[in-house]
Amino acid sequence: MKKLLSCEFNIDTARVELRHSDGSMLAIDCDGVEDEYAKTIRQRSALDYLVYNAPLEYAELVLCRNVEGYLQNWSSLDLLD
Repeated sequence: MKKLLSCEFNIDTARVELRHSDGSMLAIDCDGVEDEYAKTIRQRSALDYLVYNAPLEYAELVLCRNVEGYLQNWSSLDLLD
């Protein structure tokens, strides 16, 4: 079983990189994710916040294909302000 060793945002490539104990690496193209899911500047900001402050949670959203759900929940919370 491979173990996750690190998860960090690489600002030079605009990718979240996950490294595993078996030597494999997964890189998530953050620009592509934003282009696909973020329809407003506020949604892009929400994803940017995650990528800089919580890259593991960002990766989990993308890998579990729950980005739309996150943005919908985030947008509904934003309306409560």
